[in-house]
Amino acid sequence: MEQIKMVAVASHSPENVVSNDELSKLMDTNDEWIYTRTGIHQRHVVTTENTSDLATSVAKKLLDKTGISPETLDFIIVSTMSPDSLSPSTAAIVQSNVGATNAFAFDLSAACSGFVYGMSVASSLLTTRYHRGLVIGAEVLSKLVDWHDRTTAVLFGDGAAGVLVERTQENVGLLAEELRTFGEKGDNLVAGRFANDNPFSKQISELDPYFHQNGREVYNFATREVPEALQSALEQAKISPDDVDYYLLHQANSRIVASIAKRFKQPMSKFPINMVLNGNTSAASIGILLNDLAESGQVHAGQTIALAGFGGGLTVGAQVWQL
Repeated sequence: MEQIKMVAVASHSPENVVSNDELSKLMDTNDEWIYTRTGIHQRHVVTTENTSDLATSVAKKLLDKTGISPETLDFIIVSTMSPDSLSPSTAAIVQSNVGATNAFAFDLSAACSGFVYGMSVASSLLTTRYHRGLVIGAEVLSKLVDWHDRTTAVLFGDGAAGVLVERTQENVGLLAEELRTFGEKGDNLVAGRFANDNPFSKQISELDPYFHQNGREVYNFATREVPEALQSALEQAKISPDDVDYYLLHQANSRIVASIAKRFKQPMSKFPINMVLNGNTSAASIGILLNDLAESGQVHAGQTIALAGFGGGLTVGAQVWQL
C-alpha cells in the first residue's frame, strides 16, 4: 500500500443551472428523452467563470478546510480537457491565485479518466520526495459543446472538485490501481481540434472545438473495459467486490453504472450517482461525487472505496483506496 492520506475534499459548481426543459428550447429534445437515456435532469453551466476560476475555488476551499498554508504545498495537479489556455497551464494560474509559491504546477489531460490519472501521479510523487499537494479535476465543457447538437449537448456540464493529499504514516492509502489507454479507439470521442493553416503548407487540419462521439461504441467500451480494470485492481489489492464499501464511477450515464454494478453482483446502493443534477463533468465528476458522499457522511475514514474513470483517449483508470 502506498501510504497517502486524502486530508480533505471539496467541490465547486457554477450557480447557473440549465434544465432539460431549457435545452428543449435550443434543440429537438425533451426531459423524458434525455433522462431515460442518460439519467440526467440538469447540469451547471458557467456564465462568467473559466476553468481556472472553478479550480481556484476548490483549492481555496481545501486550504480553508484544513488550515494548511499554501506555501507548504509541493505540487498542484489540475486534470482537465478544457483549460483556460495551453499556456499558462490552468494549474499554474491556480498556483498564483492561492499563493502556493513553493509548489510546482501542471495540467494533466486524460479526459474523463483525468481524476484517477491525477491521483496516480500524485501518489507516485508523494511516495518519492514530496509531502503534500492538490489534485483537482476542473472542467468548463460548455466551451466544447455545440449547443444545437442533441447527441452531445444534453450530456455535459461544468464543475470542479479536488482533494488535498499528503504522505502519512497511517495505515491508509492507495491499495492498487489499473490504468489503461486504447489509442486505437480514440476517434470515438474527440473534442478541441486545432486548426493549422500555416503559410508553408496547405491546410493540415481544420478548427473544430466541439465534441463528437460514437455513443454506442463509447457505451460498449465502458461496460466492457471498466469492469476489467476494476477487477484487476481488486485482485492486486487482494480483496473481493464485496469488500468495497462504495464504487465511485465517472458520472457519464446511469445505464453504464447500473451495468457495471450488475457485472460485480453488487447493489446499486454501493454505486452512488449524481449525474442527475450535474451531467457529465469529465475529470471533475468523481471528485464531485466524492465530496457529496463525504459531506453526507456516507464516505468516511475506515472504509475501502474504488474509483473508476473512463472516456476520451480512450482511457480507463481504476483505483482501490483505504481511507
